[in-house]
Amino acid sequence: LGEMALRALSRYGPDALTFGRALGLTEDVSRKVYDRVVEKLKREPVEDFRIDFEDGYGNRPDEEEDGHAVAAATEVAKGLQDGALPPFIGIRVKTYSNELAARSARTMDIFLTTLVRLTKGKLPDGFFITLPKIVHPGQAAALAKLLSAFERKKKLAPGSLKVEIMVETTQHIIDYHGVAPMRAIVEALEGRCVAAHLGTYDYTASCSITAAHQKMSHPACDFAKNFMQVTLAGTGVMLSDGATNIMPVGPHRAVPGAQLTPQQDRENVEAVRRAWKLHFDDARHSLETGIYQGWDLHPAQLPSRYAAVYSFFIEGLPQATARLKNFIDKAAQATLVGDVFDDAATGQGLLNYFLRARSCSAITE
Repeated sequence: LGEMALRALSRYGPDALTFGRALGLTEDVSRKVYDRVVEKLKREPVEDFRIDFEDGYGNRPDEEEDGHAVAAATEVAKGLQDGALPPFIGIRVKTYSNELAARSARTMDIFLTTLVRLTKGKLPDGFFITLPKIVHPGQAAALAKLLSAFERKKKLAPGSLKVEIMVETTQHIIDYHGVAPMRAIVEALEGRCVAAHLGTYDYTASCSITAAHQKMSHPACDFAKNFMQVTLAGTGVMLSDGATNIMPVGPHRAVPGAQLTPQQDRENVEAVRRAWKLHFDDARHSLETGIYQGWDLHPAQLPSRYAAVYSFFIEGLPQATARLKNFIDKAAQATLVGDVFDDAATGQGLLNYFLRARSCSAITE
């Protein structure tokens, strides 16, 4: 995936200024961002990876899905042995609805059974199971019960199988009784829940938003994410935004033995750069609203993902530095830098900036 991302960057953003112009960055920021993006794509292009047995996979014959569950677990075991896995990895199973719960549990069982057999009972660090389309806490409780039984059977440490939940339905925000069940869903997982992810397109569809307006920046998504932030504050549950579904892929492909016309080539370049800018803007919007993770669907989205993250922190560094220094120099009194008034709350916000910027390598210590 990293090699594919680098090829896309080389083809459609071959230097810092070209790439930066496509994203609307200044020349100075473009140069700083570009070097970091290239280094990241070479060193660690994917931080968190999910093997998808849900919407991205579809509904297939049982025999086929069983075989893929075995094959996927075999590859994860091999990656663990070779030290080739990303820092976080896992599977997304189907929802625990009446129609799909049995198939979901079966895939999970086959995958986990194969994995622990091949690894002699060892799970990868940062291994998660992602549960989508939750509408009530009972679905989360059912998964927790199954995982506890599996841990006992395979002699795994209690609670070692961690879970992420996906917020994809209006019932996950406010249920039929007017109650907000999100905290209860997390608690039903009995300490296993590590993260909550907004499913942008399922959620907006459940709000009756038409396809043309299903997008990351829709106010309905901002409401859902802010609700997640408020409801899960203090729980230690990490939050993630969804994915941009417009791919940075040119509309024209050369047939074997032929080349694209200059016009087709220009249209490909324009299409990819438009998609990069859309994805960049979506990622920046997530960062501005306090959501520091998101999902990508195509390797060519990785350059614009990391460009958004690095530029967000690099652009804010001079002002944040001056404000925090002034704030600390005044021994945590309320201060004024230019026309910006800072008190203890914004002091914490400035500290958050530096911690996040250092964590993602946008700045050095």
